[in-house]
Amino acid sequence: MNKLSQYTLSFVLAAGLLAGCGTDKAETGKEEKADQPKESQQASFPVTIKDAEGKDVVIEEKPKRIVSLIPSNTEIAYKLDLGDEIVGVSDNDNYPKEVNAKEKVGGMEYNIEKIIGLDTDLVLAHGSSAHNSKEGLKQLEEAGIDVLVVNDAQNFDQVYDSIEMIGKATGTTEKAEDVVEEMKDGLSKIEEKAKTIKKEEEKSVFIEVSPAPDIFTPGKNTFMQEMLDLIHAKNAAADQKGWVQMTEEAIIKKNPDVIITTHGYYTKKPIEEVLSRKGWENMTAVKNKDVHDVNADLVNRTGPRLVEGVEELAEAIYPDVFKK
Repeated sequence: MNKLSQYTLSFVLAAGLLAGCGTDKAETGKEEKADQPKESQQASFPVTIKDAEGKDVVIEEKPKRIVSLIPSNTEIAYKLDLGDEIVGVSDNDNYPKEVNAKEKVGGMEYNIEKIIGLDTDLVLAHGSSAHNSKEGLKQLEEAGIDVLVVNDAQNFDQVYDSIEMIGKATGTTEKAEDVVEEMKDGLSKIEEKAKTIKKEEEKSVFIEVSPAPDIFTPGKNTFMQEMLDLIHAKNAAADQKGWVQMTEEAIIKKNPDVIITTHGYYTKKPIEEVLSRKGWENMTAVKNKDVHDVNADLVNRTGPRLVEGVEELAEAIYPDVFKK
């Protein structure tokens, strides 16, 4: 497996292994909103947030210079109209295009001196990697920077918690609530279309997150499982738990109706590669050429674009039902 593939897989596995911790909704101040104008709600500081590490993070003032250590946090921040406040992002950030003009602070390992040198007042860390970077985060805190570890979301409700947590930390609570409602509305529309799929018409789907020879797939208790359930598709690996490696022989025995790959951004012609595999020619998905590559960022990043990811997944599996 090449280095990029190894990194992608390690990130996916980390996301599957760590359970996300939600924001303390009791502290969102919803009871006070009716008596406060919108501007004062968003500018109400200091705030105290219990982060994914169980730590009470006190943010005294609205952050003006923010560094994000993971793409999902960055996408949430931009959706909350915080693009001007973002001064640094990870090496893996690629959306929106404006991030290309931001300072890069590292990938799996980040440059502490650079983050401090950016005069940062808030760092958005992440539960999927915080356990591997405790010393670095501690150094940032000792430098007087607020560090918020955002929960490693494992389902849509926890994604909503992530958005609300970042919204509270940045004084954009109202915008965060709007984003969550927008996502819920989008998923509701997808679910309505999915209701037209009869039980006997439901397709079995094998999702390949890394290519041969080291093929990994999501089983039950994963975000991908929730996505498939939402669009009335059956996970061919539902008898497995978490993110697992499967042999080609085991996959052939599953004989899925559809194969979805998510590694087209670093493998050449993933669909053609699957269709040409020896021994796979009698598989239903291969015989029917029902093999599709979807945008990994849309289905893997736990941020606002997940709804687009579900739509892309649905269109690939049930084109007649979900075609635009």
